[in-house]
Amino acid sequence: MLVLSEKIIQENYQMADAIRDLKEGFRSKADGTIQNPHRTVIEFPDHQASILYMPSADMKREIASIKIVSIFPENPTVGKATTQGMLLLTDAANGDHLCMMSASYLTRLRTGALTGIATDKLAREDSKTLGVIGTGAMAFEQTLGVLEVRAIETIYLFNRTEEKAHQFKQKLHNFGVKQEIHVLTSANDILDKADVICCSTRSYTPIFDGYLLQDGTHINGVGSYLPHMREVDLTTVQKASKIVVDDLPAVKDEAGELIHADSTGKWCFSDIHAELGDISNLDHLVRESNEEITFFKSVGAAYIDLFVAKGIYEQAKARGVGDDVAF
Repeated sequence: MLVLSEKIIQENYQMADAIRDLKEGFRSKADGTIQNPHRTVIEFPDHQASILYMPSADMKREIASIKIVSIFPENPTVGKATTQGMLLLTDAANGDHLCMMSASYLTRLRTGALTGIATDKLAREDSKTLGVIGTGAMAFEQTLGVLEVRAIETIYLFNRTEEKAHQFKQKLHNFGVKQEIHVLTSANDILDKADVICCSTRSYTPIFDGYLLQDGTHINGVGSYLPHMREVDLTTVQKASKIVVDDLPAVKDEAGELIHADSTGKWCFSDIHAELGDISNLDHLVRESNEEITFFKSVGAAYIDLFVAKGIYEQAKARGVGDDVAF
């Protein structure tokens, strides 16, 4: 069995690879051969933490995976990562376990790639400014996903702990991001500056005032993934003329802001425009005017991990990287 560390994956598989493989995966999903049982979430309230178990299989291509990801927000205080994950990839023709890979970077990368695809289809083509609200682990690949598809000139950052936003700014520069970067002291201050906004927080209450959203803004929301979490408010949901989601069944169960909006009777799930897979390979923008506000909501789905894990494995085999381990 091939074993791939996070370092090996990062050195050999980048954002453009993930976007390509997700688009190809969405094409295969359209043939109806993906099995995606509902993920199991175990919460640990004493630590404000969760562990997620996410299985999936592609019956036509005979490959399956299960990802286990733990999210422990208090970990940085003891020098550990907030998010840790592993994924097992299995040959569904004979049961051979093909690859065990670190899934922390995989999770961040596939989420950033989803954001990249959504931004490419929904954001104005002339978008020049990016606002990032929440500068934790997930935010870095969110930023890279947007930079992959839009000619961003200026990035605005906000984090509740301002020092972390400055650290994030330095991390972007160290990675080679050349754009001008500013740290702001309020999430609301981003709203009149950013053409594209990425939210990646674990907030239980809305993080900005939707009344302040400017016409033409595109928002990506990837941080809240449980029914009681809400990154954006009801006003934002109502102002969005098109809402696209990564996986509709998962969003109905887990996207707190949409669950809340539906419960008020002022918005309903039938108002969702499309799943991302329905629009990812279109050759045109989905937005119909420069004035529309658009919103992409992602909570994650196991088949999305499978698409990227398959690409990682095939690229590693082609390049001869990783460690072969006998069990």
